[in-house]
Amino acid sequence: MGYTNSSLVSYTKLSPNHSGQRTHSIDRITPHCVVGQCSVETLGNIFLPASRQASSNYGVGVDGRVGMYVEEKNRSWCSSSNANDQRAVTIECASDTKSPYAFKDVVYQTLIKLCVDICKRNGKKKLLWLGDKTKTLNYSPKADEMVLTVHRWFANKSCPGDWLYARLGDLASKVTASLAVSSKPAASTGKVKAGDLVAITGGTYYGGKAIPAWVKKLKWYVLEVSGDRAVINKDESGKYAIMSPVKVSDLAVAGEKPASTYRTHTVVKGDTLWDIAERYLGKGSRYSEIKTLNGLTSNVIYSGQKLKIPN
Repeated sequence: MGYTNSSLVSYTKLSPNHSGQRTHSIDRITPHCVVGQCSVETLGNIFLPASRQASSNYGVGVDGRVGMYVEEKNRSWCSSSNANDQRAVTIECASDTKSPYAFKDVVYQTLIKLCVDICKRNGKKKLLWLGDKTKTLNYSPKADEMVLTVHRWFANKSCPGDWLYARLGDLASKVTASLAVSSKPAASTGKVKAGDLVAITGGTYYGGKAIPAWVKKLKWYVLEVSGDRAVINKDESGKYAIMSPVKVSDLAVAGEKPASTYRTHTVVKGDTLWDIAERYLGKGSRYSEIKTLNGLTSNVIYSGQKLKIPN
């Protein structure tokens, strides 16, 4: 099957610690507690050394931002079980350092949103918490079902901590409810669409993080719209570029984007998508925009290849 990664990701540092492409389709989500109120950057540094022999697909930092360390198509090294990691999307979440390893509310709310996103992209309409190891591991999910599993079932660990363990039923319920709402045809606002120039009228991004005052002062072009969520990309002048999700209801249309244009880069020996994105777009982590524009399905590029670069 074709795998995709979450658009909620705001930070990427890919770890070498993975087993390559999965041998099983995704039908599980395994949330973990980091045992530390750390940032997505710190998590990236933790998983970067090969000697660590640990990783996760995603991480939720203490401020609610989402990091990606192993692409969703690949099996991470996270839950002490090859069989589980082959089929599970694994998520490390910032937590207290002492039992019950509580999460901040912004982390828990982001975990809910990330689970919804994972389920939607993998064609799942329900997230199940069966609450029992034997029952869960012997259960064969239906085509539209995703199942929660936990690290403590596969190793002598308390992960994901008693705080989250006690809320897994709530997590499953809220994710399933959100999936039910999002599966209904969205009523068209008739206002915001991809390519529109918009002003931000709300005070927080889609994930709940406060929008800086300087961002609100500018007008931004909309990259994509999905239901009540829009991703803003570049400001009107082209000086600033961000990839930030905002509620559609918090945007006011100011104009439409002129005809789309792009630059062209000819690949030379030694080039990587990350380096090209850093050179033209200011951030290596925006390499996925180049992949999307050029229809690339992998990170492999070759000398002489002409790549379109977003303006």
